[in-house]
Amino acid sequence: MRFADRTNEMKASEIRELLKLAEDKKIISFAGGLPSSDSFPIKKIDRMCTKILKDYDTAPLQYGITEGITELRVTLAKRMKKFRIKCKKENLIVTNGSQAVLDLVSKILINPKDIVAVEVPTYLGGICSFRNYQSRFLTMKIDSNGMKTHELEDKLRKMGKKKREKVKLIYAIPNFHNPTGVDMSLERRKHLIEISKRYHIPILEDDPYVELRYSGKDTPSIKNLDKEGLVIYTSTFSKIFAPGFRLGWMISEEKFARKITVAKQGTDLCTNIFCQYLANEYIKSGAMDKQIQKIRKMYRKKKDKMLEAMDKHFPEGCKWTRPKGGMFIWATLPKKIDTEKMFHEAIKHRVCYVHGAAFCVDGSGHHSMRLNFSNADEDKIELGIKRLGNLIKSKI
Repeated sequence: MRFADRTNEMKASEIRELLKLAEDKKIISFAGGLPSSDSFPIKKIDRMCTKILKDYDTAPLQYGITEGITELRVTLAKRMKKFRIKCKKENLIVTNGSQAVLDLVSKILINPKDIVAVEVPTYLGGICSFRNYQSRFLTMKIDSNGMKTHELEDKLRKMGKKKREKVKLIYAIPNFHNPTGVDMSLERRKHLIEISKRYHIPILEDDPYVELRYSGKDTPSIKNLDKEGLVIYTSTFSKIFAPGFRLGWMISEEKFARKITVAKQGTDLCTNIFCQYLANEYIKSGAMDKQIQKIRKMYRKKKDKMLEAMDKHFPEGCKWTRPKGGMFIWATLPKKIDTEKMFHEAIKHRVCYVHGAAFCVDGSGHHSMRLNFSNADEDKIELGIKRLGNLIKSKI
């Protein structure tokens, strides 16, 4: 069988592969970006399913339009006003999770050898999508204020015009960044918009954790600051409803949305219709706002528990972020410790994480790791961090 050339660039998601090793129930997993199964509103979903079939008859079981059912797009457009993002249903497309948006945007923007500007580290699912379309990468480091936008500007300024034109997209995760958990400051969000406008490079704003703030004040989204229509915004129901429904959405200028719609028709025809009706009912009934409050309370306690355990059990020489929301803590260990090599030892100690190099396209991250605090039971977080801390101590 002769595969397409682009398959040579494809790599399996390291997180998905690592999770296979962590399926043993005896292993305490801090690896996947999984919501807690205790957070799923099972009884509410049961009642909504019955109501939807009663109210809408067979419509939720039929094919639907590619952009998403009108009812949900109208509801989402109204809800986005909460985040000061103005849009109409024509700007909004419902997708199979926000991961589908990363793929669709890549499909219509990226030619082989085009460049995507990404943070280091950045979301592994984004890396996979861009690589699948044979992109190259321009990288910027992250600090406590998020993406170092001046680093991006300096690199763009130094590139020749022809090479600069190959930079097709800037990918950013401004709120509770995956994998580091840090927030991008308002100053840098404004600077990023200025760069986008100056060099005519669109921004893909990936915002799955915006509702999961546990402390501090909200910062305006990059899309909110956009006056030129250069920002493509995406978010998801996966963290605030149930990831198994595979529902996300994107907001863009109508011209761009039409291109995405055509590309989507060749991929999946339409997004799960029944789940769209569920999501619409979930928002309109007020259940989603109540659920978000429940999740915030649950995850805040888990985050605090993990940070307390790390303070107690991790040795000197280790550093880690202290996120105000989201699902992740990023830990950096002494340089002599390779977290990729240490992973298999961690499995033997019945604890796991994702090694930092998986998130870094520049070959860095070998002494870092991402820890997820949302999925593990609260009483197991202390034990898992103790096991991990003891393993790290044995390496120093």
